[in-house]
Amino acid sequence: MTEERLSLGRWGEEQASRFLRRKGMKILDRNMRTPVGEIDIVARLGKTLVFVEVKTRSSDAFGSPQEAVGPAKQRQILRTAQWYLGAGKGRGLQPRFDVVAVRPGQGGAASIEHIEDAFGA
Repeated sequence: MTEERLSLGRWGEEQASRFLRRKGMKILDRNMRTPVGEIDIVARLGKTLVFVEVKTRSSDAFGSPQEAVGPAKQRQILRTAQWYLGAGKGRGLQPRFDVVAVRPGQGGAASIEHIEDAFGA
């Protein structure tokens, strides 16, 4: 991956984290890596444990950001969440899977679309 793409991805994850905090979520983990995969953001909102996949795109030339979270990526996120929960984290919380699509907007601001409960187990 090019440094430009990595930088865009880091920027998008930071924008998504700020957005989710403004919505009242507590960020528990970012770029959470397990033996079976990685999840961009793990957050808590009340009694809900939210696993968030962040997709950042500079344009829609290759489709919208959320279109990149297809069935294979969803399965990987579900496996990773199962590992996380199996490790005893998030006890008593209801899991939910969200997607946050981020695009650069005017003046360096981010255009963000939050898809709550984007897919399920």
